[in-house]
This record gives sequence, structure tokens and C-alpha cells, in this order.
Amino acid sequence: MDHGPRTGNKVALTFDADMTDGMLASLRAGRVKSYANLRILDLLEREEVPATFFLTGKWVQRYPDVTRRIADNPRFELANHTYEHAAFTGDCYDLPSLPVDELAGDVAKTFEVIKPYGGRQTRYFRFPGLCHDAATLDALAPLGVTVVDGDVVSGDPFATAWKPLVRAVLDHVRPGSVVIMHVTEANAAMTDEALPHILAGLRERGLVPALLSEVLAAA
Repeated sequence: MDHGPRTGNKVALTFDADMTDGMLASLRAGRVKSYANLRILDLLEREEVPATFFLTGKWVQRYPDVTRRIADNPRFELANHTYEHAAFTGDCYDLPSLPVDELAGDVAKTFEVIKPYGGRQTRYFRFPGLCHDAATLDALAPLGVTVVDGDVVSGDPFATAWKPLVRAVLDHVRPGSVVIMHVTEANAAMTDEALPHILAGLRERGLVPALLSEVLAAA
């Protein structure tokens, strides 16, 4: 799925929570402070904005309290973004790749990591880097997941200014859109600065943030 129906006025704000072994090493070495942007959660909670979070298993294990905070909010949904953010195809943004016969196990493991937190859990799944092919889709078919890419890519990873993120979203968003952003603070440092302007722009366009499940429901 790239988006929901182009009718109505709902859009889905989705936030990926990446975590790799390299990112964990950076945390342990003190090279970065955090991969959990709490300012995003503060804003969404304060303005009562629904959102869907695609969580990696390793991010959940590194940030159990933040995961619990997400799960405890009825306006938030939890979805699956693999266990360690490895690539599911051979050439995907220099990410280390997993063999096809390990893909289903990786995704199933992530569901098990997320499960104890409760909340609004879904069977939505997003590939790292949105990289997938027929073989990877076939490998995940037994899990009964719905693969969700997105039609509005904010470009927030490693951005150095917030205004381009706002333009990237507001120039392309339409009814039914699925917006891709990140909650990984050190790798997406401008997202919390862009988000208030994105929300204001959505309001000006008469668009209303909704849970991904609501946006896709009529598809």
C-alpha cells in the first residue's frame, strides 16, 4: 500500500524508529545522545494528533519506556519495521542485507518484541529503505502482513534544515496520503522543528491526521 483512498480529508502521519548495530554502538560510545525524539511525542500528545509508529525490534529493546509511552496512547498505533533495520534486498542504501530465508523470522521476531507492550498493535509492515521485490514479498506472505510504503517522503534522515521537510510534505500531500517521517533524533534532527509547520499546513489545506488503519480502511 502506498496510500489510502483519495476521498475525504484524512492523511496518515507515520514515524519510523530505526535501529542498527552501528547506531547502538554510537550510543554506547557517546557519539550520539539519542535515537528517540521525545519532542515529537510531546507535540503529538499536546495537540492530540494521531500517528502510527513503525518500530524496529532493537529500538523497542533500547527504548522500552518510550515504547510503552507510545503504546499507552490510544491515538497512536504500533507497526513493524524489522528487527535490526537490515535490508531485505541486495542493494538498499548500503544497509547489510538478510538472506531471503531469514526475512520472515526477522519480522515475526519483531512482532513478538512489540507484543507485550499492548496498545493499538497492527499487522502493518514497512521495509527498511522501502526496498523490496517479488521474492521478499513472497517470503513475508505467510505472516499475513500488509506492506505499507507511503506516497509522501519527508526526506528527514540526515536533513540539516527543517524548511525543505515542510515543503516536501506539503507540496505532495493529498487526501489518503501516507507521510513518512522518522523519530530517530540523532539521524533525523530536524523533524521536530518541521512538524509544527507541517501540522499547520495540513490544517490550512483542510487535511486531518488520522491513524494509518483509518486512512487505509476504505482501500
